[in-house]
Amino acid sequence: MKVLIKGAGDLATGIASRLYRAGHQIIMTEIAVPLTVRRTVALSRAVYEQKAIVEDMTGILVKDMQSAEKVLLEGDIPVIVDSKARIKDEFHPDIIVDAILAKRNIGTAITDAPFVIGVGPGFKAGEDCHCVIETKRGHTLGETIYRGTAIPNTGVPGEIGGFSVERIIRGAAEGTMVPVAKIGETVEKGQVVAITGGKEVYAKMSGIVRGMLQPGVMVHENMKIGDIDARSELFHCYTISDKARAIGGAVLEATTQFERMRGNYAFVILAAGTGSRFGENKLLAKLDGKPLYQYTLDRMKAFGAYPQMIVTGNEEIKAKAKEQGMEVVSNKQPELGISHSIKLGIDACIQKYPQIEGILFSVCDQPNLECTTIQRILNTASLHKRQIIRAADGEQSGNPVLWDREFFPELMKLQGDHGGRTLMKQMPEKIRNVGVLPEELKDIDFKSDLEAK
Repeated sequence: MKVLIKGAGDLATGIASRLYRAGHQIIMTEIAVPLTVRRTVALSRAVYEQKAIVEDMTGILVKDMQSAEKVLLEGDIPVIVDSKARIKDEFHPDIIVDAILAKRNIGTAITDAPFVIGVGPGFKAGEDCHCVIETKRGHTLGETIYRGTAIPNTGVPGEIGGFSVERIIRGAAEGTMVPVAKIGETVEKGQVVAITGGKEVYAKMSGIVRGMLQPGVMVHENMKIGDIDARSELFHCYTISDKARAIGGAVLEATTQFERMRGNYAFVILAAGTGSRFGENKLLAKLDGKPLYQYTLDRMKAFGAYPQMIVTGNEEIKAKAKEQGMEVVSNKQPELGISHSIKLGIDACIQKYPQIEGILFSVCDQPNLECTTIQRILNTASLHKRQIIRAADGEQSGNPVLWDREFFPELMKLQGDHGGRTLMKQMPEKIRNVGVLPEELKDIDFKSDLEAK
């Protein structure tokens, strides 16, 4: 797969190493003056050295997509100065990994690529990205998070060799960085290790210098400019860290799961109801100034990797869905009930995508449904074949529901206003629930429901 990694620091390089060895094509972006402390194990070094070798990887500085393609053909990793990651518009990556480690989201959207991964704090799964990777040292390091966020930044460095804040070398004054100690050099507590803005910087502990910013960089007071390791193992200075490998493994896990799911599932959005209880077509009713159906269409933008069909008879909904790239299945007989829409959707999917393993059915009257719920349903379906995967809160269940193709024949036998719930009652042993927040399951049936939202 094609992967764009935003950032080329030491943790981003650890991510690249996992993906590179798994055979994926990688382009990495960087800022004009990289501020990577552990630069001997970071491909960001290519920005000012033209070329950087880290273990079995070679990063080469490129200027554009044309030169990046040449590097990719050689089996190496292009590194480009591109703070806005604009190269994505030419590269068309399958996956974007935001590994800038800014502790906040500075420009990544869940719609930037078919699958988006946010590394560290500052991202929320289902809003900024599809998946978040935990970066804090400890029991959950390298966890793949599909609902929620990583542990917030504490400002306290993780402990290595029994030391935390002491191991960080920080600028003494604003100005030019002048390293005194070299990476790989053993220093003693109180020794001058750098000069910033003409002011000496002293080591707060003894050990080996594991990282140090390159000469000439402009820094500010108290900025991290280096790192001392009490373990004093020289090879640690030139090899990817355990933390970077753990985070890289988590990204590879998420990448592999997405790769396995892509092309195997389709989405069918049901939007053909008559709105008899509402008194008119409820999907056109406004909620906070936006038509009810638009909430579902907006949500589906995050899942462009999967074929999407909408079953409807309404011309406005058809037009909006087409604008978004959805395929429209016209339902000219909504009076035949939900079963008719389900059968139309299945038939259209099988005709165009005969290889699909399952269909996720969603409705257009659940404005509170979260993207993370859809993603977790897909994840669960990929691990549990020949099952029915549905959203549920305790004993209360609802949409979306993902049906394995094994159940298509039974769904095609439904009649009238009987949907999949009828079948689920007959085969409870085939059901797996994905936990959701109770408000996600609430749908709009009456005009009073709009006010309740």
